[in-house]
Amino acid sequence: MTALENRSSVETSGAATSSGLYTYDLAPTKREGRRWGAYNVFTLWANDVHSLGNYAFAIGLFALGLNVWGILAAFALASVLLLLLLTLSGFMGHKTGVPFPVMSRIAFGIRGAKIPAAVRGAVAVAWFGIQTYLASEVLSTLLVAMFPRLHHLDTNSVLGQSTLGWITFLALWGLQVLIVSYGMQMIRRYMAFAAPTTLITMCALAVWMFVRADGSISLSTDAPLTGGAMWLQILQSAALWVVIYGTFVLNFCDFTRSARSRGSIVRGNVIGIPVNMLFFACIAAVLSGAQFKLDGHVITSPTDIVRTIPTMILLAAASLALIGLTVAVNLLANFVAPIYALVNLFPRRLDFRRAGLVSAALGLVITPWNLYNNPVAVNYFLGGLGALLGPLFGVIMADYWLLRKSRVNVPALYTEDRDAEYHYRRGYNPRAVAAFVPSAAIAVVVALVPLFHAAAGFSWFIGAVLAAVLYAVVADRTAPIRDVDGEAIAVAAE
Repeated sequence: MTALENRSSVETSGAATSSGLYTYDLAPTKREGRRWGAYNVFTLWANDVHSLGNYAFAIGLFALGLNVWGILAAFALASVLLLLLLTLSGFMGHKTGVPFPVMSRIAFGIRGAKIPAAVRGAVAVAWFGIQTYLASEVLSTLLVAMFPRLHHLDTNSVLGQSTLGWITFLALWGLQVLIVSYGMQMIRRYMAFAAPTTLITMCALAVWMFVRADGSISLSTDAPLTGGAMWLQILQSAALWVVIYGTFVLNFCDFTRSARSRGSIVRGNVIGIPVNMLFFACIAAVLSGAQFKLDGHVITSPTDIVRTIPTMILLAAASLALIGLTVAVNLLANFVAPIYALVNLFPRRLDFRRAGLVSAALGLVITPWNLYNNPVAVNYFLGGLGALLGPLFGVIMADYWLLRKSRVNVPALYTEDRDAEYHYRRGYNPRAVAAFVPSAAIAVVVALVPLFHAAAGFSWFIGAVLAAVLYAVVADRTAPIRDVDGEAIAVAAE
């Protein structure tokens, strides 16, 4: 800890830096603390794209009637959109060096920023628990296959989970808490190890299935979509894939704040998004097409194939790779965001490690297996929260790129001075809230009301575009906008 961190406030650029806004974990990253290169950005996507949930989504497109070429077209379109959105979001993190809760202060105000941070954190906590549960299911299956006597531990129910399920869930839950307790650098190292392991394992699984199917696959189910119905499904699938990454689009700056250069972000994104996502789509197509050729059955997840592996050594290797992959996804997409959100909400009580424990505890007490197995809860709770992410993104992007043209007074993000640039009105920007609220209401209605079922997949885009347009109309263009670097108050967030 430096002397700066021990003070309740410091004088920076003529304004007092508040201890309620500035902490070690929320401080802008120093230049010398930026260690993420293009490979690190690539490993982020190499891990996150190849998650069990994403494979279930891609394989589900085959079940819905899209042929292999339609699936590839959907992912090609989605990857182009994501490359653009994530690069814009990533540049924001690199320029300012601040995490998402602090970045949100630019548009929403020093106190209003708690709104987007809380929404993003709530979505992440729920999915942290769900992803941990999915990984624990794979581990339970592996343990029963290796030690059949453990089967009796998997037959009872305690709060909706078997004894074996509790054991495997808590084991993986504890592993993730341990990794996070060592900070972002440990997460970076874990990703660097997990990414090649994931890619090799999933590629080997696809090759094994291709060989089993005598070197060919079914290109579609027996009743494929054609014509307008096929193209509508392609567009909806591409939109839904972007929605899946709506969380990451918001808080990508949590990671790119440590990027060495813009070039690192661009190179990592190009290889990690369009190239890696099409590779992922090809694997999903081979897995689903090969299985359908073998027995006319459409699988729901790679775990369905893993369970059929006849050799115990290969079964164990594949299962452990899937578990390691899911842990990596959780750390990236569902652990970091709520940690920063909690630190931002309680800066005087929580640091990165303590916030990680609180976030993990919340992911446990919601009993995520019950949430995941309840379609109504998933659709309405997570679907409703997810629909809010588009309008948040629209307001933040419009403010940063259209209004401010990437000019940010970083020290002013950490002061409660009433005359400071981001104090607005009592710490809230009423214009940002005015653009967000109606856009969010419309996005939620489109996402959840059955009458708008045909447009539900586009709710994120509808909310984002509407919020951006509304904010561009109501934003105050007369306020002075300064571009001030935060290096003077930065502490290396390592």
